[in-house]
Amino acid sequence: MEQGTARELPKLTDERVRALIADSQAGETLARDELVIANQRLVWAVVQRFLGRGYEPDDLFQIGCIGLMKAIDKFDLSYDVKFSTYAVPMIIGEIQRFLRDDNTVKVSRSVKEMARHIRHTRDRLAKELGRQPQINEVAEALGIDPAEVVLAQEAMRVPASIHETVFENDGDPIYLMDQIADAEQDKWFDKLALHDALSRLPERERLIVYMRFFKDKTQSEVADMLHISQVQVSRLEKRILETIRQSLD
Repeated sequence: MEQGTARELPKLTDERVRALIADSQAGETLARDELVIANQRLVWAVVQRFLGRGYEPDDLFQIGCIGLMKAIDKFDLSYDVKFSTYAVPMIIGEIQRFLRDDNTVKVSRSVKEMARHIRHTRDRLAKELGRQPQINEVAEALGIDPAEVVLAQEAMRVPASIHETVFENDGDPIYLMDQIADAEQDKWFDKLALHDALSRLPERERLIVYMRFFKDKTQSEVADMLHISQVQVSRLEKRILETIRQSLD
């Protein structure tokens, strides 16, 4: 996605934006894509504040788009506020967190370079296919294993912060930690424990979990990606789940 293209996009009305947000939150990927494309100018406007810090503008733009997508997912349509007013702090926070964490959590140059190749290949395939490419399609285009695609993307993922500003009105910010209700704290910590358990799994087992339970792939689809049999995937899956249960216990 290039800055020049973003400048030529038509502006959506507030009513259209809200309708698209409702559709996106209901699971409509086309509505989500339209919102992201229509708001590229907003992301680029935020990125301008962070230029000259040793990072490629395109990298900052991609991080800003993550903040934009989070804003789409979290925006409460009952708010009496424009989406852009809500989205800007989310985009800023995502870029700031990236700049901060990039100085403390070091990712190897080779992984960063691989993640950049993956991003560019994904964008190219999306234009050619008219849809977002699957992980195995990106891997095939680059001549690498699907596990390498997943791991490179995960390595570059920006950690969420409980101090993230999710809404701000008249200088009174609401942070992510404010929205974690006491009754849900146990579930929240359970998720952290699960994340820790998953991070301890070998690469191939993490990929199986990711594709089966986060991407809703069938055992046969995962088997094709890993070039093993569906029976092997089934056995591995049972062993992985038992390992996770033991870790959580």
